[in-house]
Amino acid sequence: MSGHKVSHSNIKSNRRFMPNLQKKRFFIPEENRWIELKISTSAIRTINKKGISAVLREMKEKGVTV
Repeated sequence: MSGHKVSHSNIKSNRRFMPNLQKKRFFIPEENRWIELKISTSAIRTINKKGISAVLREMKEKGVTV
């Protein structure tokens, strides 16, 4: 996504809005193993809310590989 930086004098210059990506390790108890994902902080909040197993199940249904 792109937009403008706006200075105090209201001069606009181009900038990019990048996602807040983090590397995070998750333990999957069903498979008894750790996986490392590079995901956004909003995805980390979703995993904390739903659980890693439910999120992985939804990803497999959509066809996303992990």
